[in-house]
Amino acid sequence: MQSFPLERDGLVPVYVQIRKRLLDRITSGDLKAGDLMPSEQEISGTLGVSRMTARQAVKSLCDWGIAYSMRGKGTFVSPVKLEKNFRQAQSFTEEMNALGFRPSSQVFALKAERAPTEVAEALKAGRNSEVIRLDRLRLANSKPMGIECAYLLHSMCPGLIHVFDPQASLYETLWKQFGLSIAVADEIVEVGLPSAAAASLLRISRNKPVFLFTRVSYARRGHSMQAVEYVKSTYRGDRYKIANRLTRAKLKLAGISV
Repeated sequence: MQSFPLERDGLVPVYVQIRKRLLDRITSGDLKAGDLMPSEQEISGTLGVSRMTARQAVKSLCDWGIAYSMRGKGTFVSPVKLEKNFRQAQSFTEEMNALGFRPSSQVFALKAERAPTEVAEALKAGRNSEVIRLDRLRLANSKPMGIECAYLLHSMCPGLIHVFDPQASLYETLWKQFGLSIAVADEIVEVGLPSAAAASLLRISRNKPVFLFTRVSYARRGHSMQAVEYVKSTYRGDRYKIANRLTRAKLKLAGISV
């Protein structure tokens, strides 16, 4: 790391100045995604600051999701965050393929069970309705991105357990095998902290914020929509960002559009 002048008696804290210089190197392309960043020891020795100050500068970049640390290996530049598109009802596989990433999955559960109360209500099914539960770790280019727990009405796709390929798109399978085309989805997004199990699977610490998605997907059946899928997902906050386009409705005041 090259030395640069620091304003030690200025209004801007020294660690913020160091952070800005590191951030400039990342935005300029000098440090790219996956590159090893200067260590605390290197920053401290080159700039003549304490290890605590150097640690504070690096940690703040990690807190922002711009960098991430691996014990015993160092701190690395984070990949560019992927945009979560809310304008289309896409599966994870479809999203990753559209972005040029290689999607894959690890399946933890694929079984039939009685619908939990929350699921039955969301799918507008009877209390004793049977659902197919599909739990998966979703990966992009072999890196963990999120965990999904999906429930599908067994009556809508009765043979899914036997025909579903874990590496294939679920929505594509629903269409090809059962004639179900997902047309609309209602999705709620919240921010929270991962459970211990989720943090372990996603390879993050428990104090790292995550996106919590709840989705109900509908397929067209004749002239109506039928709820088919209920999904609870946990996605890494340091690898996703939410992108949307908002439009302003026209207001009419005293006959004048504004």
